[in-house]
Amino acid sequence: MKFELQYTLQGTKARAGKLYTAHGEIETPIFMPVGTVGSVKGVHFRDLKEDVNAQIILGNTYHLYLRPGMDTIEKAGGLHKFNGWDGPILTDSGGFQVFSLGDIRKLSEEGAKFQSHIDGSRHMFTPENVVDIQRTIGADIIMAFDECPPGDSDFDYAKKSLELTQRWLERCIKRFDETEPKYGYDQTLFPIVQGGIYPELRKKAAEHVISFERDGYAIGGLSVGEKEEDMYSTIEVVNEILPKDKPRYLMGVGTPVNILEAIDRGVDMFDCVMPTRNGRNGMLFTSEGIINIKNKKWENDFSPVDPNGTSFVDHHYTRAYLRHLFQAKEMLGAQIGSLHNLAFYLWLVGEAREQIKAGTFKQWKNVMVEKVSRRL
Repeated sequence: MKFELQYTLQGTKARAGKLYTAHGEIETPIFMPVGTVGSVKGVHFRDLKEDVNAQIILGNTYHLYLRPGMDTIEKAGGLHKFNGWDGPILTDSGGFQVFSLGDIRKLSEEGAKFQSHIDGSRHMFTPENVVDIQRTIGADIIMAFDECPPGDSDFDYAKKSLELTQRWLERCIKRFDETEPKYGYDQTLFPIVQGGIYPELRKKAAEHVISFERDGYAIGGLSVGEKEEDMYSTIEVVNEILPKDKPRYLMGVGTPVNILEAIDRGVDMFDCVMPTRNGRNGMLFTSEGIINIKNKKWENDFSPVDPNGTSFVDHHYTRAYLRHLFQAKEMLGAQIGSLHNLAFYLWLVGEAREQIKAGTFKQWKNVMVEKVSRRL
């Protein structure tokens, strides 16, 4: 994988570039739809490609490891062959999922013991086998195994957590460098910068990860309960250290405002369950604000779902009809909401790219932040 930085501009850290992977090129800034179990909930890959214009999707190591399991995925020839998505795939290491299990997981120097949320069976993730699992999944970009501390962690906890993450990273890198891809194409590994909301720890973490000279780097442990201003200041601290000629991936973030503010601070890649999860529950993000389509005010609104939208669902269906689908608990409502939101998120990062190229990003961003924050 390689990254080409194409556009920068004064007055902002925002940049536009291009990622080259074995399964295609990705223009940045980019949003990656989350396909936890190998599917983006309720959305066909044809629609993801042709309507949403998704360029890369996520898979999750924890969920895919539990089912269908590595034996099935390896026999299929990797996740690309198994699910039929022929574009790039990034896999989360599963660390966030394991650590969110609470009482049914236990951390040690070796790794994380956990019980399956499906059947209670016991398993162990180590830095080594998480690399092996992601090799088997066949992702173009695989993530290092880390601990994600809660947003309200005190300094001592965050420090111990970071030190464990750093020791695990060294083992991840060693395992990655001594193994080969299984399916005949290159894979790359991104280290993850942790350290809570503490600048001293984040600086230490960023300096540690860049010492491995990888193809890209991730910023983890944000949008986990900390204040938004702490998120933004942490991004600024980390991006002062991360190389300018490598992609920067902000994990699990976030709202349209979060994404715009992070782009302004030099982030290139994003993922979040918010567009699909909120879409399934009737919350629509649009270029003019947020719509709760379940509200009675839309009952007799026969205008398009989103006149400015880029998806076919925005113009084919009315707000009144979509509200009816949610009231009737019809699964098509959730599908329309998900497709609309994903298309909006991809439009948002694509438009940010165009504004960066045109030199007008800062002015546009300031207007958009106000628009996408309001409730319609």
